[in-house]
Amino acid sequence: MSEVLPPADPNPVLFRSPRKRGRVMVMLSGRGSNFLAIHDAMRAGAIDADIALVFSNKADGPGLAAARERGLATQSLDPKLFPDKPAYDAEIVRTARERDIDLIVLAGYMKIVTPGFCDAFPYRIVNIHPALLPSFPGLHVQQRAIDWGVRWSGCTTHFVAAEVDAGPIILQAAVPVLQDDTEESLAARILVEEHRIYPETVRLYFQGRLEVRGRRVVILD
Repeated sequence: MSEVLPPADPNPVLFRSPRKRGRVMVMLSGRGSNFLAIHDAMRAGAIDADIALVFSNKADGPGLAAARERGLATQSLDPKLFPDKPAYDAEIVRTARERDIDLIVLAGYMKIVTPGFCDAFPYRIVNIHPALLPSFPGLHVQQRAIDWGVRWSGCTTHFVAAEVDAGPIILQAAVPVLQDDTEESLAARILVEEHRIYPETVRLYFQGRLEVRGRRVVILD
């Protein structure tokens, strides 16, 4: 008589975030307003983590200057000094491992990371996107939301995968799209919510409360 096996779990647990005081590496290209919101939450004691490094692909980026003003370690690396994107990302991977980084936070980092970079830190890279994914991945998303006539837009935090803006969704916040909205006015309203949910995402991560099941993220009590 053959054994009847239970059906396979369609949503196996692939990852659970660690409950620990963590070391964070922020990667940015511009002003870094989300980085500042996260660091403010850390300084207020809301996030059990420290920023070990703020990294930028632009030496003159305002976000890097803000990090220095706050006494944080910084590093910039010119992509033009490397033969290709995999070589550039390999150097960033080396830096992150050298500094024993637990979580990489992309905060306005305007370069697409390579599959090799993602594979080096599975479920240890997070990003924020100014749209309600999976709608409107990529660039100029606020204008695209207006052009499509959607009634609601917002922002999404997600784990980073090799495909652009396609990793498992962690948190989302919705804002209405008003009939007289411009790209700038909608972006400003969305940014308020970004500054709320990105620190919350990092907080949940180091509380050990994020569990990836299949492609879904479950927030544990």
